[in-house]
Amino acid sequence: MNFKTSLIKMAIKWTPNMLIIWVANIILKGIAELVDFNFDLEARKSYVQIQLLGESETIEVWLENFTVVSDEGGHSLIIEQAQSNRIWLNNLLSRIAGKAWKIPVIPQFTAEIELICELFKADSAEEAETPAQEDNGYAGQGTPRPAESK
Repeated sequence: MNFKTSLIKMAIKWTPNMLIIWVANIILKGIAELVDFNFDLEARKSYVQIQLLGESETIEVWLENFTVVSDEGGHSLIIEQAQSNRIWLNNLLSRIAGKAWKIPVIPQFTAEIELICELFKADSAEEAETPAQEDNGYAGQGTPRPAESK
């Protein structure tokens, strides 16, 4: 891992969640309100709780074990586990979880994509343990929510 990647990981880790929530709510004004947010790059976990404008209940989403895998053909994003407190969103997440999603090659953003790939790449031990699958059937199958997510 190079110095730039280490510095960015440290900045992500040290950025207060309240700052992220505040900025997101400025951007989402009139659409939704970000109620809670947690992003752990080292543990590969993310939690989002959002209140859509006009809705009475919040939507919660948990993502676990996300990584970027690189090969000769390019880069792919893999989200191993994803779930929500809404059935329709669980059904949608079940269709993307456990699959490799190709990251398109955009010549103008090659440097940025390479940096993102470096930030989110799997450890070599992790890659050997969890190869990309077509469908793992995780999300939306009555799987309990992660207890540590809140």
